[in-house]
Amino acid sequence: MARGKLRIYLGAAPGVGKTYAMLSEAHRRLERGTDCVVAFVEHHDRPRTEVMLHGLEQVPRRELDHRGAVFTEMDVDAVLARRPQVALVDELAHTNVPGSRNAKRWQDVEELLAAGVDVVSTVNIQHLESLGDVVESITGVRQQETVPDEFVRRTDQIELVDMSPEALRRRMAHGNVYKPDKVDAALSNYFRPGNLTALRELALLWVADRVDEYLQQYRSEHRVSAIWGSRERIVVGLTGGPEGRTLIRRAVRLAEKGAGGEVLAVYIARSDGLTAASPKELAVQRTLVEDLGGTFHHVVGDDIPAALLDFARGANATQIVLGSSRRKAWQYVFGPGVGATVARESGPDLDVHIVTHEEVAKGRGLPVARGARLGRARLLWGWLVGLAGPAVLTVLLTTVDLGLANDMLLFLSVTVAAALLGGLLPALASAALGSLLLNYFYTPPLHQWRIADPKNIVAIVIFVGVGLAVASVVDLAARRTQQAARLRAESEILSFLAGDVLRGESSLEALLERVRETFGMDSAALLERESDVAPWTCAGQAGAGKPVGRPEEADVDVPVGDRTALALTGRVLPAEDRRVLAAFAAQAVVVLDRRRLQEEADRARALAEGNRIRTALLAAVSHDLRTPLAGIKAAVSSLRSDDVEWSEEDEAELLESIEQGADRLDHLVGNLLDMSRLQTGTVTPIVREIDLDEVVPMALGGVPEDSVELDIPETLPMVAVDAGLLERSVANLVENAVKYSPDGERALVSASAMAERVEVRVVDRGRGVPDEAKERIFAPFQRYGDAPRGAGVGLGLAVARGFAEAMGGTLTAEDTPGGGLTMVLTLRAAGSRAGPLDTDVPGGAPAEPVPVRPERRAS
Repeated sequence: MARGKLRIYLGAAPGVGKTYAMLSEAHRRLERGTDCVVAFVEHHDRPRTEVMLHGLEQVPRRELDHRGAVFTEMDVDAVLARRPQVALVDELAHTNVPGSRNAKRWQDVEELLAAGVDVVSTVNIQHLESLGDVVESITGVRQQETVPDEFVRRTDQIELVDMSPEALRRRMAHGNVYKPDKVDAALSNYFRPGNLTALRELALLWVADRVDEYLQQYRSEHRVSAIWGSRERIVVGLTGGPEGRTLIRRAVRLAEKGAGGEVLAVYIARSDGLTAASPKELAVQRTLVEDLGGTFHHVVGDDIPAALLDFARGANATQIVLGSSRRKAWQYVFGPGVGATVARESGPDLDVHIVTHEEVAKGRGLPVARGARLGRARLLWGWLVGLAGPAVLTVLLTTVDLGLANDMLLFLSVTVAAALLGGLLPALASAALGSLLLNYFYTPPLHQWRIADPKNIVAIVIFVGVGLAVASVVDLAARRTQQAARLRAESEILSFLAGDVLRGESSLEALLERVRETFGMDSAALLERESDVAPWTCAGQAGAGKPVGRPEEADVDVPVGDRTALALTGRVLPAEDRRVLAAFAAQAVVVLDRRRLQEEADRARALAEGNRIRTALLAAVSHDLRTPLAGIKAAVSSLRSDDVEWSEEDEAELLESIEQGADRLDHLVGNLLDMSRLQTGTVTPIVREIDLDEVVPMALGGVPEDSVELDIPETLPMVAVDAGLLERSVANLVENAVKYSPDGERALVSASAMAERVEVRVVDRGRGVPDEAKERIFAPFQRYGDAPRGAGVGLGLAVARGFAEAMGGTLTAEDTPGGGLTMVLTLRAAGSRAGPLDTDVPGGAPAEPVPVRPERRAS
């Protein structure tokens, strides 16, 4: 059975029109004769969306009873039995009610797709699993209902439903998204213009990246080598010269003219190292391009124009930026140069920009030693001089008689010239040919292949020996220069590598990507094992090639010790490259060790923080424990004394002081134990649905009567909390408010409902707390201002916030209008489908009705 196709309407925020667009698509398909049904669509009482449901067949939902309330979910079995061509499933990230077939709705969709049913669904960008931290940093709300990115990436079609923040806020203000009583709260919380703009950008970039992935996949599957200019990708060719900074800035300006432009700076080092690159200048240019949002690439290639074009085509670049040549006019005799060659061979789809700069025609200033390598042109000239030179010289000397000694010196000069140009082999050929010509034409007897005078034999032998010696010296110098040049290239690469590692800028994966890119491999992986008999595991990998399970399966493997190896696939590298590769492998192990040391340091830091808290705890409780204990002991000793006859009133007062001291100790020990549980992570809330008036009055037992005013409306929904933790949190907040309230002023405890949230506010009319200290007061062992030591150890607010977060709520501090401090405890309403303060709406606005208790008991 063919798998069904999935189409997703993606939005930046609730209310942009995802469900409306999905229903419009359903009506279009019905008109074309497609069997389309509504498996689950929630209109949220939005009239226009509800109207779009008319005329569409809806599969009956499944009713589920959960904690005394009835919920409806998509009936997967009914949809499979109906077997439509297309099913509409709204809110892909929704969490199903316990007792459902699957925990998540996207898992229900997976079943429909496996059964061959096409599905059209909706999701918001904040519900993608990988973006949880980003969305939380933008909105301050942690998303608990998420859908795996991998599931969304496998979607056959993704369509972005976009709307400007201003238009969405107008739509909300007109009541088209939420009911009027919820609009103000939504606009002032989740739907602020900054939030919407950031989420919109996130959605646009995410969709653009997915489209780019689809394009790359298509090009790979269809083996498209031509450049498709779907996005401006500009490659900057760097030589390591000072003009590189000008080229980078020009490329960045070009990229800014188009949406989503990218800049890729590439430095191509020849394998022999014959370049004019300055490592210091390259480091500066790399920092510059990264600061401007581009990426830096270091590759090796003997043919620089070909390597540059290969890199550009591999990156699907649209433009190449090169600097005008720094060569002087006479140097063009040796070739057109990199810029002209790249422009000639780039083809019609790759634009080449030649940028002028201050270094044009000033020359590269290469040291003489750098040009000593014997290239193809020098070899050709060497052979030409070595073979044709003696023949031409013989013709010239037949007209002039200079004597045998001079003739030998002239032939020797030709041999030396051949050695200087072409090295050893052309010099050998020149010496052999010259000695034969000297013997035949100039050594008696003439025109015969023999020598009559032994002295002439010595002269010819010396002639051949000098030629060979000169040729050997030239060849040795050329080889040494080539080796030195290659070592220079290796040192440049290693200097970049060492700089990255020392600065801590490269992760293990980034370093492996650098290895793969530098040597042109398909993949690079660092393998390790715990023992000699243990299996190999991958500590990190880069590249799209097939991963290897063992070093023996790789094309190149470099062991680092007995239990670590760097494995590369793609091609077999020459032996001289393994030296640099070994350095990369060693640095990869260093990066891996550093990462693990960092993890250990983080654990040690956590232990140190725990020790610090324990030390502070001992210092803080020393007085607060001794004071009530001393009072209790004094009262008990007084009551047991036989020397004093206590009246009933005195005994009652002493017993009351004992009771107060015991209560104070109980409260202090309770806070200490609670803080210890929070620090060790052993707080496990037992969440159930309760009424606030069942818990809040019980939390007032530790404060004097008539010191607190209670305002808990009867219309409040139930809350999903741990009753014990909530009581402790509220008790600490109330105690803090009463402590700092002026004499004669009562603290206020009120509650209100907003969307899927219920807020408990504890208000005092004290002197308040400045904004910069509002977060600091929630830290353990903090007493604000000049609070006396007897006022507590400073754990009450820390415990209250810890318990609130453990239940999925939040605790924040605000200024009380008119003076004072207000503690805002935000809790989840019972029956909300989201996690902690997380839904498809502002700060947790409802996606379905919140169950309200059917009756209220007298408080």
